[in-house]
Amino acid sequence: MTYKIKLHVEGMGDLLVEKGTTLKEVARKIFKEDYKKYLGAKVNNEVFNLGKIVEEDMSIIFLDINDVDGYRIYTKTISAVFIMACKELFHERAVRIEHFLGEGLYVTFEKDYSITFKEVEQIQEKMKEIVQDDLPILREKMSKDKAIKLFKEYNYYDKIRLFNTLDREEVDVYNIGDHRDTYHGFLAPSTGYVETFKLKYYYPGVLIMFPSMNSNYQIPEFKELKKLSKVFKEANDWGDILDLAYVGSLNEKIIDGGIAEVIRISEALHEKKIANIADKICEDEDIHLILIAGPSSSGKTTFSKRLEVQLKVNGKRPVSISVDDYFVDREKTPLNEEGTYDFENINAIDLDKLNEDLVKLIEGEEIELPKFNFITGKREKSGKIVKVDKDHPIIVEGIHSLNPKMTNYIPEKNKYKIYISALTQLNIDAHNRIPTTDTRLIRRIVRDIKYRGNDAIRTLEMWSGVRKGEERYIFPFQEEADIMFDSTLVYELAVLKKHIKPLLEEINSTSIYYGEAKKLLKFLEYFRDIEDESIIPQNSILREFIGKTYFDVH
Repeated sequence: MTYKIKLHVEGMGDLLVEKGTTLKEVARKIFKEDYKKYLGAKVNNEVFNLGKIVEEDMSIIFLDINDVDGYRIYTKTISAVFIMACKELFHERAVRIEHFLGEGLYVTFEKDYSITFKEVEQIQEKMKEIVQDDLPILREKMSKDKAIKLFKEYNYYDKIRLFNTLDREEVDVYNIGDHRDTYHGFLAPSTGYVETFKLKYYYPGVLIMFPSMNSNYQIPEFKELKKLSKVFKEANDWGDILDLAYVGSLNEKIIDGGIAEVIRISEALHEKKIANIADKICEDEDIHLILIAGPSSSGKTTFSKRLEVQLKVNGKRPVSISVDDYFVDREKTPLNEEGTYDFENINAIDLDKLNEDLVKLIEGEEIELPKFNFITGKREKSGKIVKVDKDHPIIVEGIHSLNPKMTNYIPEKNKYKIYISALTQLNIDAHNRIPTTDTRLIRRIVRDIKYRGNDAIRTLEMWSGVRKGEERYIFPFQEEADIMFDSTLVYELAVLKKHIKPLLEEINSTSIYYGEAKKLLKFLEYFRDIEDESIIPQNSILREFIGKTYFDVH
């Protein structure tokens, strides 16, 4: 007698299946010929691959590319197909998954091999073959020792270094045909699930282009991001020089007692870059307005304070203005699609008042700075009178600072625009990148519990809205910057881990954010802890999130 399991599938109702059925088989039964649209599933708010076996009554949400987790599975699966294609075509070359550049994932070969235009065409054709073959993607538990032995044959020494520093006995290994690899997160059940992709020649590497939500899930047109690309390359080159490209090498330095030097060098690099930016500003007598923008938790506030110090070293006396104090009264705030206040809309700022005050300051007049009362939702007088002469700059920090509309009264020659972001030069290994978004989310959760009174769930609730605002109001203007500053510190996740771990562990399976918490916890398992925080200087950008900064940033 077979035992039946009752499943509730969101949007499809209840279904009886035999115990031992896989989620893939359930999807095939429900969605018929469209089953390959579904890449994974959420069971009791936790994400699983479709190889999961049904053993008890459960509620299921199947994930397609429209879902954030489904999209992650899609892009990771195409990355795996790319790696496999390169392994078959170019046995001696090692693939390195670098980072997203706009809508495309930038990939290179290691050891200074360049990918030629002809090779891009060859790789794309081989990928199409692999997708057409619809090869099963199988996930298996393997002992760490066995995995190390296996990956020595593949010359995957970045993975071996990571395994040797992990406090676990087993690792998950994926099998695709004759290819073996490890991936953080889940892949689709077979290569036939990811038919839509395109490769774009981007010397010396290549961009993997995926279907985009912003392009109705078609392949988007690539928009050149020249400045961002250069900042990523500089960060990656620096990581390679110091042997800090991957988590395994960072963990080795933590274990061997070399982390203090890593921290000193990382912080010195930040200080040198900020000092160089201050020098550039002071060399141009036309610059009166310094505009600083960046996404949430990029460290804009600490950067601004440190830049102010370096400007003073050069004999300047800058005045800082907070755009937040120029919010319109709450009832005048624009509404978003859901009918709630859209505080990240540029029209939530009184642009005329801001520009009038900036013009007065530039012309040598004194003004009284406003102060926005976030409790009453009203802008009030602050009693703070400021004045600056023509030899000293005004610093304006805010998410819209690179949008020309925000300071449209001021000539462009009088502005110096800085874009701050946490770009994450460190990756898990050569085939598994660390998303910049995850780093910023971890920073924000740690900061919010300490200084904003928001627990992890509240921060996660707000995060999707924050991300939408960034996509709409910040990222389109990043190439307007005169200079970009990467605020990440190669060691920071090994510090943030112990701060965020108990916060994420409080989120249980009844929460819709349980899957996100589990994902972050799983990711943080790759890092060894840095226990001693006393070696982190008090002006570090990291201090903005973990505390004990000597700047007034909260």
